[in-house]
Amino acid sequence: MAKKEEKKPKKAVSSGSAPSSASAVVNKAMADKKKAAAGAYGAEQIQVLEGLDPVRKRPGMYIGNTAEAGLHHLIWEVVDNSIDEAMAGYADTIKLKLLPDGMISEEDNGRGIPVEKHKVTKVSSLETVMTKLHAGGKFGGEGYKVSSGLHGVGVSVVNALSKYCKAEVKRDGKLWMQEYKAGKPVKPAKEIGNAKGTGTKITFQPDDTIFTVTEFNFQTVLDHLRQQAYLTKGVKIIVCDERESDPLQQICYQFYFEGGIKSYIRHINSHTEPKHPDVFYVEKEAENINVEVALQYTAEFNETVMAFANHVYNSEGGMHVMGFRTALTRTINNFARKGNFLKEKDPNLTAEDVREGLTAVISIKLREPQFEGQTKAKLGNVEARSAVDKVMADALEIFLEENPKDAEGILGKCILAAKARVAARTARESVLRKGALEGFALPGKLADCSSKDPQLSELFIVEGDSAGGSAKQGRNREFQAILPLRGKILNVERARLDKMLANNEVKSLIIAMGTNIGEQFDISQLRYDKIVIMTDADVDGSHIRTLLLTLFYRHFPDLIHQGHIFVAQPPLYRVQIGKDVRYVYSDNELETTKQEMLASIIDNKKTKKTEDKAEAKKATAQEMADEDTGEASSEVGESEEVSGVKINIQRYKGLGEMNPEQLWNTTMDPAQRKMKRITVDDVEKVDEVFDVLMGADVVPRKRFIQTHAKTVKNLDI
Repeated sequence: MAKKEEKKPKKAVSSGSAPSSASAVVNKAMADKKKAAAGAYGAEQIQVLEGLDPVRKRPGMYIGNTAEAGLHHLIWEVVDNSIDEAMAGYADTIKLKLLPDGMISEEDNGRGIPVEKHKVTKVSSLETVMTKLHAGGKFGGEGYKVSSGLHGVGVSVVNALSKYCKAEVKRDGKLWMQEYKAGKPVKPAKEIGNAKGTGTKITFQPDDTIFTVTEFNFQTVLDHLRQQAYLTKGVKIIVCDERESDPLQQICYQFYFEGGIKSYIRHINSHTEPKHPDVFYVEKEAENINVEVALQYTAEFNETVMAFANHVYNSEGGMHVMGFRTALTRTINNFARKGNFLKEKDPNLTAEDVREGLTAVISIKLREPQFEGQTKAKLGNVEARSAVDKVMADALEIFLEENPKDAEGILGKCILAAKARVAARTARESVLRKGALEGFALPGKLADCSSKDPQLSELFIVEGDSAGGSAKQGRNREFQAILPLRGKILNVERARLDKMLANNEVKSLIIAMGTNIGEQFDISQLRYDKIVIMTDADVDGSHIRTLLLTLFYRHFPDLIHQGHIFVAQPPLYRVQIGKDVRYVYSDNELETTKQEMLASIIDNKKTKKTEDKAEAKKATAQEMADEDTGEASSEVGESEEVSGVKINIQRYKGLGEMNPEQLWNTTMDPAQRKMKRITVDDVEKVDEVFDVLMGADVVPRKRFIQTHAKTVKNLDI
């Protein structure tokens, strides 16, 4: 189509005075200048970030975030380098220390970073590794055959995000050292003395202008390095917390596991009942990939499979997990037919049947791992699938034939799971019939939102009809749905799927979400982008929250992994002085808030002095508070008097105590609310906690309660 030409009007001739015309010209010139500046995009707008500047400019791209997870990631990066030395066979001891002032010291007895001048960078190799991105011995050379680091950004990123860092290297009987500030070398690397042995020591202090959290959690560090010790059998890892000045309060742990991942399986299953005494274990090389697998079945219903590639945990699995599951299902079915555990008329066991109650650890080491993204959540190497399949199938077949009691325990568990699956499918079909998830059979108690776009919709799961009533009145009906639960839902940790679907509360929740459950689960059918657990701030509320989290973690793990599950944070207190009302979310915050409010009143009093000072002196602080706000303070909850000021404090024991407007303002309004997204950082730890808190074994739970009883807050007695 030809474009229609637009006729432009002729310019009108001004008949005004000369000053007016000149003013118009100046204004037009200024407007043109501003417009040009706003839209300027030339060579001068192109910025080049050199060295480690990109890391300091965008730290989240390299370590995920600048909060607690990113802070601890610095430790994982330096430890990974030492683990690489251990996997290469050059190190057998790694020592990590948490020091005062947020300092970290990590050393190994590996070969030590080279210190001679680098041909390309013209500075020492040590400085090159510490200050250049994508520099290291992991890019296809012979420095490392296998490595957890692919991108060569590890220790240089740690250096970039530290306000102080020091590298010490022992090589060829000499000790070399170089210091850095904000990633930049203070002086060239230099020899400072003689040394015995070889190795590398990195000391760093995270930059508090970059990180929002600068205090390391010792338990988090301990759990991660214990895991690494299991994966690197025969390597000693020492972890010390030396942040206290008193030597008696300093703690050191030493990890050393000859059994490797076989010992890891026993550790994971320490709180559960195994179905067979011996742990299956194999280590063998296939297709130039070292494959290590250990597994054991327990009396639990859930599956725990942890997969690692070059010691990096792959939370989303990958090709090695696919190869493992294929081999497991095929081998167990073949053995069941061969051993007459399955009759000729019986159908084969499904993948779901052979995974119930399974605890497995898969650890492979390969030359060129292909991870999806910097987080390395999923392994993409196709050859890993066939390598794991072959090693696993051959070894498991021999294990079942040579260990008849173990084989009987494994097959018994799998066949029982198959029978339960059939019963559960019958129950599920009666509950989740066709069309039930399309809006035709939504639960009657669900107050749905008007929006049909899942990306904009939120589902609040609330405790009881009272809180449900307030939430329904206070919500934004356009995008917020409310599902009240009556009482406590079933503990799914101790129940199979057919029992779950017989529970009305669980059934209502599943239908409301729209994803179905079990083998029919489909996350693309999720009706709400955010599913928010909103319970009272008391013991019963915590219990209901734990029951719901158990349900989501055991049967809807993808909802957690993809960030759809949240916990609302309703306030604990409402604090009022005059018309100044603030909401407080913790006991620790209460005292701080009161002091801030009192200080605000005193400041206002100083700034609002009248000319009649004598009259001003007669005014009490409380009168001043009322004067500031325009009305006397209302009687809400309990009151106390501090420095002559009356403070009203209301303790919210339940959501139902808030009126709809308060619930909206504090807990449901996206512009003001506080919510916690549920994430899983340590699968082993999470499994252990759910087993202890919700499992059938009473003794570990009793021990847990006795250990943590003194730390419980807001306990209603």
